[in-house]
Amino acid sequence: MLNSNKKTMNNPAGAISIKPDERGVRSVVFRALGSSCKINFIQPDEQAALKFLAEALSWLETFEKKYSRFNPKSEVSQINAAAGIEWVKVDHHMEHILDLINDLHRMSEGILDPTTLPLMKVWDWKTVHTEIPNKEVVDAALMLTGWKKVQRKPGAIFLPLKGMGIDFGGFGKEFAVDHLIRIAHQNGIADVLVDLGQDLFALGGNGLHPFWHVGIQDGRHKDKYLGGLAVSGFAVSSSGDYERRFEHDGVRYGHIIDPRTGWPVSNGMCSVTALAPSCLQAGVLSTTVFVLGREEGIAFATRAQDVEVCIQDDRGTEKTPGFIDKQVQAA
Repeated sequence: MLNSNKKTMNNPAGAISIKPDERGVRSVVFRALGSSCKINFIQPDEQAALKFLAEALSWLETFEKKYSRFNPKSEVSQINAAAGIEWVKVDHHMEHILDLINDLHRMSEGILDPTTLPLMKVWDWKTVHTEIPNKEVVDAALMLTGWKKVQRKPGAIFLPLKGMGIDFGGFGKEFAVDHLIRIAHQNGIADVLVDLGQDLFALGGNGLHPFWHVGIQDGRHKDKYLGGLAVSGFAVSSSGDYERRFEHDGVRYGHIIDPRTGWPVSNGMCSVTALAPSCLQAGVLSTTVFVLGREEGIAFATRAQDVEVCIQDDRGTEKTPGFIDKQVQAA
């Protein structure tokens, strides 16, 4: 799937050749799930390294084909196409994902909602630059959202309203990160960093230190960093509008939509970085805190176990004590 000159998911598996650097770290950079991704790991044995990468990238490719709404043949696209028309049969893998969504929806107090696709189409950050949708259009899309509207029975799902749609973008990368870490563990790799579009998990160290150094991106200036983290044995996920946003009449609109109102978050938040035992938990936490805002977000984070956050908004930066303990200089 990769070669030593151009590492992408489109190259044949037999062409992989990832040479270790002076610290013994092998690195592969590629695009998947609409994001720039990388896997850094230490495995002295060349064939064992290639086996791990082949398994990891093969699984990731299958996952994207099956669950991406941008693939017209995916199960998600089939479910969306049948909205308001008929039930759609799903396999046990999709059943597991749907059960997981129930848990995430409850964990985030309704903030993580995969049925916000109609709102995402209204607020397409790539095209809505010269005109803001009117309230009637937003309200109409909002009426088509709500995870509790989704109907399920064993082996099948039904979106009851025509125009409804689901999208797994709110947790898909995080889910994939956790699975790739499990594949690394199954392959006996103790030192690895999996980063899918800045949602990441790290085990062990980088060959120089017993951890991996990860930068904390500045929510106001995407080319700058607030500092660094020593990451090992936990996940890091960031939510912010520094990558995908636009301005209209002096107002900044980001890509993160508040499912309660149907409008992009406008509470002064710039970014949230969350640390948690799993990437899925870190991703849900960072998004939820971003939508809730500083006061409610900090309160929400303190109710969760084994998590730390760094919040940056118009008033400055606030970090939980455990987050500060994980910060380091460049390594």
